[in-house]
Amino acid sequence: MTATEISTSFATAHRPLVIEFHEGDRTMADLLGGKGAGLAEMTRLGLPVPPGFIVTTEACRAYLAAGGDPEGLWDQVDAALADLEERSGLVLGDPARPLLVSVRSGAKFSMPGMMETVLDIGLNDAVVAALAERGESHFAWDSYRRLAQMYGRTVLGVEGSRFDDLLTRARAHAGVGTDAELDDAHLQQLATDFRALIVAETGQELPQDAGTQLREAVRAVFRSWNGERARLYRAHEGIPDDLGTAVNVVQMVFGNRGDRSGSGVCFTRDPVTGAPGAFGDYLPDAQGEDVVSGVRSPMDLSELHRRDPEIHAELSRHLRSLETHYRDLCDVEFTVERGRLWILQTRLGKRSPAAAFRIAVELADEGVIDLDEALTRVNGHQLTTLLHPSFQAAAAAPLAGGLAASPGAAVGQLVFDAATAMEWAGLGRSVVLARPETSPDDFGGMLAAKAVITSRGGLTSHAAVVARGLGKTCVTGIEKMVVDPAARTATFHGSRVLTEGTVVSVDGSTGELFEGSREIQASVVATAIQETSAGGPVGRPEDPTARGVLRLLEQADKRRTMGVRANAETPEEARTARRYGAEGIGLCRTEHMLMGPRRQLVERVVTDDDAAGALAEIEALALDEFTTLLTVMEGLPVVVRLLDPPLHEFLPDLVDLSVSAAVAAAKGEPEDPAAEQRLAAVRRLHEANPMLGLRGVRLLLVHPEVAQVQVRALAEAVSRLLEEGRNVRPELMLPLVAEVAELEAARGRVETVIAEVGARHGRTLDIPIGVMIELPRAALTADALAAHADFFSFGTNDLTQTTWGISRDDAEASFLAAYREQGIISADPFQTLDEVGVGALVRLAVEKGRATRSGLELGVCGEHAGDPTSIGFFAKAGIDYLSCSPPRVPVARLEAGRQAVLRSAGALPTSDTR
Repeated sequence: MTATEISTSFATAHRPLVIEFHEGDRTMADLLGGKGAGLAEMTRLGLPVPPGFIVTTEACRAYLAAGGDPEGLWDQVDAALADLEERSGLVLGDPARPLLVSVRSGAKFSMPGMMETVLDIGLNDAVVAALAERGESHFAWDSYRRLAQMYGRTVLGVEGSRFDDLLTRARAHAGVGTDAELDDAHLQQLATDFRALIVAETGQELPQDAGTQLREAVRAVFRSWNGERARLYRAHEGIPDDLGTAVNVVQMVFGNRGDRSGSGVCFTRDPVTGAPGAFGDYLPDAQGEDVVSGVRSPMDLSELHRRDPEIHAELSRHLRSLETHYRDLCDVEFTVERGRLWILQTRLGKRSPAAAFRIAVELADEGVIDLDEALTRVNGHQLTTLLHPSFQAAAAAPLAGGLAASPGAAVGQLVFDAATAMEWAGLGRSVVLARPETSPDDFGGMLAAKAVITSRGGLTSHAAVVARGLGKTCVTGIEKMVVDPAARTATFHGSRVLTEGTVVSVDGSTGELFEGSREIQASVVATAIQETSAGGPVGRPEDPTARGVLRLLEQADKRRTMGVRANAETPEEARTARRYGAEGIGLCRTEHMLMGPRRQLVERVVTDDDAAGALAEIEALALDEFTTLLTVMEGLPVVVRLLDPPLHEFLPDLVDLSVSAAVAAAKGEPEDPAAEQRLAAVRRLHEANPMLGLRGVRLLLVHPEVAQVQVRALAEAVSRLLEEGRNVRPELMLPLVAEVAELEAARGRVETVIAEVGARHGRTLDIPIGVMIELPRAALTADALAAHADFFSFGTNDLTQTTWGISRDDAEASFLAAYREQGIISADPFQTLDEVGVGALVRLAVEKGRATRSGLELGVCGEHAGDPTSIGFFAKAGIDYLSCSPPRVPVARLEAGRQAVLRSAGALPTSDTR
């Protein structure tokens, strides 16, 4: 079939189960998986790709759905295998002309190491004997032990550590440090031991029939799609569970075939820093899994240049071709077999957040892409990691050094296995996961840890690639560190022993590891953003990543349709918000000026203990703070929300007061009328469930005094500043409104106060009055509310609590983590907006509100407004502005612009954020 015929077949749901490389192309990743589509595309480009075929994702889905082989699968496999044998001149299982193949997973989205691979399919006793007779004994036994190990673990389910133990003993017995140093006899014995282990553990032999090996390996790869680590990875990355994986069956080429052979992994640019030029690892006389597994520390690509400059030059040409063709950073696996180069895989390369911004902008500068496309190649999650602080200059020497695999700075307690990392992180501890090298089984621990360190492995090892994708700090190849997971220790320089729980500091930007906790400083990116400030010229900081971030923030600001404001109460928070580019304050919580010792002022008001004096003090405080805040934000809108928290937060604890009264009575102390009056007032105001009680607009209507003096103070501050000629833009927001009658009554009281202050100053004050939508009923009656509101602002924190019927603080500390682990929910609804439930209420309120008032301004002031994933929803929902904490303002600016570009292009962001 041609690619066009296959695409047509795909579109009509008659999807083939097997496709040969020359029949596919890069557009068919849904069917061929990312790896298969890359192999097909490179074949079309004429690159030296070993021949092979792809068992499609359709076959995988059918297999998993039916619990068995789909009809016709093996007929198609046999036909493709026959064609491969004809092309190669080799035959699977034939000792005279043995064809060996690899069986590798390949999902649509890159899932490095999360699923299974089996190499050297086709080896058996007869083939190995024939290879040995032809003078390739070392190669034959090395490949045979690899087949036994991978087949036993992947297909038959033998614990991988059992093979590792035998391999460790073999190296010790031979007196060598690496697998490559084992001689023929030790490799033959190792293959025998591996096969004996398989029999002991499973009661089955390693199959001698090559066809059986192939079929069982394909089935094992299908099953690995639903393996625990694959499911966990998909949940974290947002990859759908129903995609399935393709299986790539490729003629083996061997990097373990002597001195002029080897394997490598490289990138067309540095995936850590983004610097241009080929970057990667090479291992002579090794197969590909040796490079990524970390069992041997690899060499820089310069070693390949030294050993074989012609091969290095050919590889460089192919890398340039691939980057030009794909218009992006490419991750390439290659093998050199007896002086011949083979390209085994290409995909868009995972990169650190720092590299993502630099690469995107430099590709735009080179004319490969435009700035709009560059903007879509980064995201707010990546920018979030770049805004994190780094270590200050170290006074003490590092404990050890390794390869700077993923940048950042992290401090945490040492742990030595994934289970402990997840357990301790669940208890609120910061942890650093230390391993000899990581494997896909460590993914949960890597996800939980602040940083990952390994004693082995290179810049393209499993630990490095996964950590970069997760945005985790990582240092690999710390050769002076010996990790003993069983003893739960890490030994440095042969003498310094650190036990589990010891605090260490990891610098992923320099590759250094320090004992103890180091001081941390702001990131250069955050500093550059603040120094540039909103509306100012884009600067040219020395750091190339900072330059990239500023360029793309500038582009995002040009393209975004949503405004970005900040949640801020204090002048310093407001100044920080402006430095980060905020276009106003979307939420100023007036209760914050009454917390701490000042809370007694509210108590005095509601308990009638010098209420007049307390109100005067509150008004004076509010006047001073509003004046300063409006001055700092001159020219920009400032939304002031009236008191929202429950009244009990301003009152003393009822139990404490009751106990004090009881103790005094028991001691026979004279009665204290003031204490009795205070206790009676608190008892009268006490609520069993204050979060759903007297708060928000209800407090304004039942105890209007505090809110009214705050409104008076705001109106007075505005009047005075206007008289000074200042441009101030205040807005007032009423919280927790559920009924339109509440809004009408509260608005009437607020407008009366504003009018009185304006009359004293001889002017009419224009202060819009809006509603905070944080209750389901408010969303359901938004059409009625909009008739009496100048704007809406969605308080998504409380809207989530009241929609789900759960307390944020209690849920996040108790059952939400368990819900995520059990797959009941895919994300914490307080961190990423629940689009199905809470989102439906937001969409309904938008529709109803604008049906009543077409120009109704709509904002979001919950912390979801700073979450990159949630911002995509708000963009589609028609929100006018976002308001988040000041440090998240750049993230909201970037993501709002990115969403605007994606929407204008008709594209949707995918979970493959590179």
